[in-house]
Amino acid sequence: MPGLFPRGDKALVLAALADTRVVFILGARQVGKSTLAHQIAEHDHPAQIVNLDSKGPREAAIADPEGFIAALTRPVLIDEVQRGSADLLLAIKATIDDDLSPGQFLLTGSANVLRNKKVSDALTGRVEMVQLWPLAQAEIEGSASNFVDALFAASPPQVEGAPKGRAALADRIVAGGYPEARLRSGNRQARWFQSYLQTTFEKDLETISDAHKLHEMPRLLRLLAAQAANLFVPANLSRRLDLDHRTVASYVGMLETIFLVKRIPAWRPGLGQREVQTPKIYVVDSGLLLYLLGADEERLMSDDQVTGKVLENFVAMEIIKHAEWSEIAPQVYHYRRGAEEVDLVLENRAGEIAAVEVKGRVSLQRKDWRALEKLRDKRDSDFKCGIVIHTGSQTIPLGDRLFAVPLSALWA
Repeated sequence: MPGLFPRGDKALVLAALADTRVVFILGARQVGKSTLAHQIAEHDHPAQIVNLDSKGPREAAIADPEGFIAALTRPVLIDEVQRGSADLLLAIKATIDDDLSPGQFLLTGSANVLRNKKVSDALTGRVEMVQLWPLAQAEIEGSASNFVDALFAASPPQVEGAPKGRAALADRIVAGGYPEARLRSGNRQARWFQSYLQTTFEKDLETISDAHKLHEMPRLLRLLAAQAANLFVPANLSRRLDLDHRTVASYVGMLETIFLVKRIPAWRPGLGQREVQTPKIYVVDSGLLLYLLGADEERLMSDDQVTGKVLENFVAMEIIKHAEWSEIAPQVYHYRRGAEEVDLVLENRAGEIAAVEVKGRVSLQRKDWRALEKLRDKRDSDFKCGIVIHTGSQTIPLGDRLFAVPLSALWA
């Protein structure tokens, strides 16, 4: 079995259990939701444990949701709650309406059952959701630092002597963050991802949808992998799949619901403009992305098209993970306006921003951070820090609140 890793989300879950009646750990299959929830239920927040992947509890929960919930001793962990019915969450709602004490239910799920509007409306104000992603490199290394918090403090990690160049970093990108997949390499890892996707499509898509043409999902996911770290335009994909662009958008929403892809909205200074801008799309794990692209470590090092796409995807997902458990908890966007483009813009509730560019080179040129300079000058004091993540060996100041930072700073 994979080793246990300290999860950055653990503190979020414990804080939520202290003041919220229901806490829901959401995430893809095999990212460690059950492991984290069991650690908490066995040590930090003692609770009865029920697993709906087991036939007996699942059948009881489906047959009589109200009776099933009433018979549980609270606090209780219900693992893989999506294996029950929507009525199970409605039964939880009825129970907690009669008892306002926090920390009663800890739930885990690999498909977002709150997609059901009836359930979502019923649990509004009663549940806090915590998103668990595949392992971040900082979690793998046991680092307690948070890269996002360091950016907003205008104090990125000061790194010296980091591994330099693509070859020194490729093994981390290939391994990705799924604990089980990290135990494998080459063809064995590819076989793991093949089985993983088959199980996810068969079990989780059936949970959230009865739509037709779901057999197109594997092909759609491969097409999205080819577009990773680029703008998501459903019409461009609809022609290749012979599907209506609205159907494509709906299906991508399902892939996001089962935590295989992640859309990042566009950032603009005006709040009202953000909802109409084109998002970018990422695959949630770099190892999975390489599998979908049919690429290996050698191609990652030698093919610039693959390297640029996969490296930006890797960095974006690492930062999204850090943002999830950071003290600041900023929103993550991308920025594109005319010829100006910044890979990631993070904004906190005060309207302050930090910006990130990703370059797969050891040596940088002024043009690599020119967009960051322009954004800094436009936002003035609201601009906290801008960085260029590169494959060099040390942190280098580039000007007022601007830095070049080695990729390894993400787990320093």
